[in-house]
Amino acid sequence: MSGLLIVGAGGFARETAQAVRDAGDVELLGHLDDNPALHGGEVDGVPVLGGCDLVHDLPGARVVICVGNPGDYAARARLVRRLGLSTGRYATVIHPTAAVSATSEVGSGSVLLAHCVLTAAVRVGAHVAVMPQAVLTHDDVVEDYVTLASGVRLGGGARLERGAYVGSGALVREGTTVGAWSLIGMGSGVLGDVPPGEVWAGSPARRLREADAPALDELARRTVVGDR
Repeated sequence: MSGLLIVGAGGFARETAQAVRDAGDVELLGHLDDNPALHGGEVDGVPVLGGCDLVHDLPGARVVICVGNPGDYAARARLVRRLGLSTGRYATVIHPTAAVSATSEVGSGSVLLAHCVLTAAVRVGAHVAVMPQAVLTHDDVVEDYVTLASGVRLGGGARLERGAYVGSGALVREGTTVGAWSLIGMGSGVLGDVPPGEVWAGSPARRLREADAPALDELARRTVVGDR
């Protein structure tokens, strides 16, 4: 069976399904979600076929994982690890209104939603979520599992390390690094480097506290075992 399976059936997954339909270049087979109450039903007219592990019963289908929220933005990483699929199984979804320059790169399993912009020599890793109207400017580096909420703006040469979450409308100054599995609050202005595993907010952004346990667990896993 060819076509695309979207793992997840929440808001991000629904937005991705709409992007797939707007592009019109691949058959959308349906959602997979571990909530049994959704199985056999539809979400926005798209069927929920079963649990996430059904990907193994449909080996010809491509997959994109669309889970996670500010309360648990490490969920995509855990699910990728649990499913254990090869890199070649993962699709990349780019909305037709997104502007991706010829010098930019987008990794497998990543999703770029409507009207986002990658200007020049931007590198986006695997399983990254880029929400509508985010702007990534020259030489930005966005590592695996990062989430950029709607309206985020990255100055040139910014770096978002693995798993970072940048909230809606946040601004990140040029040349600045946001550390792995840190969270930037919505509307924040990041003027200096943010260490790994912390929550920052405000304008200028300041440290509030440590990140929540799921993010810290991922940070510790990478540090101890070099997990990819």
